Amino acid sequence: LYLHAGCQIAVSPGTKSFAVDWLGVEVSGATLGIIGMGSIGYKVAQRARAFNMRILYHNRNQRRKEEEEAVGAHYCAKMKDLLQQSDFVMLVVSLTPETHKLIGKKELELMKPTATLINISRGAVIDQDALVEALQNKVIRAAALDVTYPEPLPRDHPLLKLNNVIITPHIGTATVQAIRTMAEEAIANILAALNGQPIPSEVFPK
Repeated sequence: LYLHAGCQIAVSPGTKSFAVDWLGVEVSGATLGIIGMGSIGYKVAQRARAFNMRILYHNRNQRRKEEEEAVGAHYCAKMKDLLQQSDFVMLVVSLTPETHKLIGKKELELMKPTATLINISRGAVIDQDALVEALQNKVIRAAALDVTYPEPLPRDHPLLKLNNVIITPHIGTATVQAIRTMAEEAIANILAALNGQPIPSEVFPK
C-alpha cells in the first residue's frame, strides 16, 4: 500500500517535499497466518522464513513435523486462533463450496485492527461486501488482493474507491518464465494422456 501511494507522491507534479512521517509496517518479526498450506502456501512459508516471520497456518490436514520445522511453521487447528494472532493473513486455498466466502464479517472482526488481509487464491473466498465494510470502518488495517469477484470489478465497485486496499489484476503467475513452465507442464500432461501413460499432474489421482 505504501509502495503504491508513495510512487504516486514521488511522480506527482505537485510534490515539493516528502513527509518524514510516511511510515509503513515492518514485515520482519511479524506474524504471518497462512490459510491453505498446500504446495503454494508452503512456498510462501519458505519465503516468509527468510524475513524472520512467525508463521502460523491452518489447513485441512496438519503437515508432517519435519515440514513444519523446516519453515518454522505452527499449526492452528482452529482458523479463529490464526486470525486473532496474525499481523498478515494470506489466503492460499482452492475455491470450493467449503471455502466460498470463507472470510466474512465474523472472521474479519476476529482479526487485529492492525492486520492486513492478502488474497492470492480466488476472489469468492472473501465476502467482498463484508470486506468493504471492514476496510471502511477500520476493522482491519488494509487488504491486498490479486483476485476479486468478478474480475475485473465493475468500475463503480466500492473496493476501488478505498485508499487502504491495493488490487492487482490476477498477476501472481504473470511472468514469462511461469507461463512457459505452465504451458510445458500442460503439454507433458496431454502427451501422457494421449499415450496412455500416468498423468504427471493429475488433480484427482485414482
